[in-house]
Amino acid sequence: MAPDPITLELYRHRYSGIAEEMGITLQRTSYSPNIKERLDFSCALFDGSGRLVAQAAHIPAHLGAMPDSVAAALAVFDRWRPGDVVILNDPYFGGSHLPDITLVSPVFLDETHHEHSREGDASAAERAVSHSSPSAPHFFAASRAHHADVGGMSPGSLPLSTELYQEGIIIPPLKLYEGGELVESLLELILRNVRTPDERRGDLAAQRAAHAVGDRRLHELAARHGSAELLAYAGHLRQYSERLTRAAIRNWPDGSYTFEDPIESVVEGQTTHAPIRVTAAISGETVTLDFGGTCPSIYGSLNAPLSVTRSACYYVVRCLVGEDVPVNAGCFAPVQVDAPAGCLVNARPPAAVAGGNVETSQRITDAVFGALAQALPDRIAAAGQGTMNNCTMGGENADGSPWTYYETLGGGMGAHPQGDGFSGAHVHMSNTLNTPVEALEMAYPLRLTRYHLRRGSGGAGTHQGGDGIVREYEILRPTTATILSERRAIAPWGLAGGDPAAPGRNLLIDTDGSEEELSSKVTRRMRPGQRLRIETPGGGGWGSNS
Repeated sequence: MAPDPITLELYRHRYSGIAEEMGITLQRTSYSPNIKERLDFSCALFDGSGRLVAQAAHIPAHLGAMPDSVAAALAVFDRWRPGDVVILNDPYFGGSHLPDITLVSPVFLDETHHEHSREGDASAAERAVSHSSPSAPHFFAASRAHHADVGGMSPGSLPLSTELYQEGIIIPPLKLYEGGELVESLLELILRNVRTPDERRGDLAAQRAAHAVGDRRLHELAARHGSAELLAYAGHLRQYSERLTRAAIRNWPDGSYTFEDPIESVVEGQTTHAPIRVTAAISGETVTLDFGGTCPSIYGSLNAPLSVTRSACYYVVRCLVGEDVPVNAGCFAPVQVDAPAGCLVNARPPAAVAGGNVETSQRITDAVFGALAQALPDRIAAAGQGTMNNCTMGGENADGSPWTYYETLGGGMGAHPQGDGFSGAHVHMSNTLNTPVEALEMAYPLRLTRYHLRRGSGGAGTHQGGDGIVREYEILRPTTATILSERRAIAPWGLAGGDPAAPGRNLLIDTDGSEEELSSKVTRRMRPGQRLRIETPGGGGWGSNS
């Protein structure tokens, strides 16, 4: 039966509203500033077959890859019970990089008991006893949160690694809860391998609380409208999104468009360029993104698993088809992503991937936009800052307790055919907030001595690229600091004759005021009184001034 258009729109917002409420719960109940303040997490709903139903407007780098996480959980477990929660972070088994821990839990709809109507605060675990012989799950709730430390060779778990084992604890799909009962031995194993176990325990509990909200809201909808209607409209929404996406691509000019954009690989202090090459082939109502010609995996942490590459590609297409298309599995159906096995954007274990999710994903995005700009010159902006400017630090507080800090920093957005780019923004695959100065200084032995826009760093043109920022930290306790950044040697490009933006800079300022320029990837042991200044890139300009 054809769906009712008004009901279809209602379900679009019902499902996305549930995902948003899950996110609010995760934020408010989390422990770490990275999740509570920066909102470095994502929440989504999937159907019983693992197809994306709805997502909140959270982190693009997370959400395009989360279907692989759910698929990995379904590949391992074929029997589910209410109260089950699967945990995973393995980049080669549904994950992205190790700090991103994903939880997946089933939702069983039982209209006959109406537990949610009678007990609005009941959790899935508390209701598990009422389901003696559950069938297959109707839905899955999923969340992915960036945990500020999961072990590894440096605080913050974004090290200058050369193999995956150096980056932290690797968690394949395992049940953290079985039928609502915590598998305490697994949790203790995880916590023993991280620097800040209390914070990790709290953030995992916050993710589970978010799932309980998703479970409860789906039960409330089922009690009101019936599970059959919920399932039917999940399918209708998927088909609707696919039709709209295909219709949008049909308006793009057929052809094959190639673009290459390198990343900055640093080995033993020497910077080399590792090219990412993509060909966008538009044919009718489909687009294929082929990364043939991309360099092989490199000796360092910038390798990306295919799930991250798909995520970046889906994000670009999603930007171009328009906001009216509901985000679900239907959006991805007309998009094919191909990459040679073992290349930089389809890495194989045990290649290091800590930077692939945060930095290479940004370059993949730039490359795909660069290719499609040849087909859609009036739709696409110049390159943004092209990096997340990852900064991780850690050490011991005065009382001996451990601390770890992680943050991505905003920069310039590229100018576009309609106007200037934004300044000081998290561009493309990040979409987080900053850590407020007050929250940072209260939580960590750090002091912010500078925080302002980097005036003039945007590229010139008919439309000006956005400016980057300057953020300077004074170290108050002995600290290990790691910077994982890009666009320090290769500037963000302009379009249509616009100028490139200023590349970024990383500086160490000693107690005597002397400055040392650091490379784009660096780890340093820092003393109290030293300062670390990060100057982020601007965005490219659009259009010639001449």
